[in-house]
Amino acid sequence: MKIAVLASGSGTNLQALIDQLHQDETSGVEIAVVISDRRKAYALTRAKKAGIPTYVVRVRNFPDRDAFDAEISKILDRCEVELIILAGFMKLFQPAFVRKYRNRIINIHPSLLPAFPGAHPVPDTLAYGVKVSGVTVFFVDEGIDAGPIIAQVSVPVFDDDDEESLLKRIHIEEHKLYPQVIRRYAAGMLEIVGRKVLVKES
Repeated sequence: MKIAVLASGSGTNLQALIDQLHQDETSGVEIAVVISDRRKAYALTRAKKAGIPTYVVRVRNFPDRDAFDAEISKILDRCEVELIILAGFMKLFQPAFVRKYRNRIINIHPSLLPAFPGAHPVPDTLAYGVKVSGVTVFFVDEGIDAGPIIAQVSVPVFDDDDEESLLKRIHIEEHKLYPQVIRRYAAGMLEIVGRKVLVKES
């Protein structure tokens, strides 16, 4: 199965997918393209080192967000992508894009959704004083971090945690959970029933 990874930053989740899926011939998953909205995103360097084609699509080069989405869509379709993976991609897609790729866009978020959605989940978690945070992998819909939840893993919040220490433990779980979910998708093991995502036996 060909997937695309969209990233805006350093690409640590992308690296986990390269190591555990793209370079594993038994995974059945190929990263066909990596797309970023930032020219200096280190995710692009990671992709190039792995021999994966890369594209930079910047919002400022288009008259509106629909045109931006359309350019990304052209790349995805040209690369025959079957699944779109968001890995720290800091742009929201317009509803038309989401509808076109319904149930084919997966994102990861560093909290136990629906708690602490949005752009600042880790500082929000610490400010609220909860004892448990975690990781959520979900299908993207028209809302913000609101789509059907595929999988979650909890991460304890310690009294002396700061953003760096908590995020470090969250990343460890992200790098294990994301490849697992994508393997299940590629194997046809995920079924959406209403808001529930069921994992079928392989």
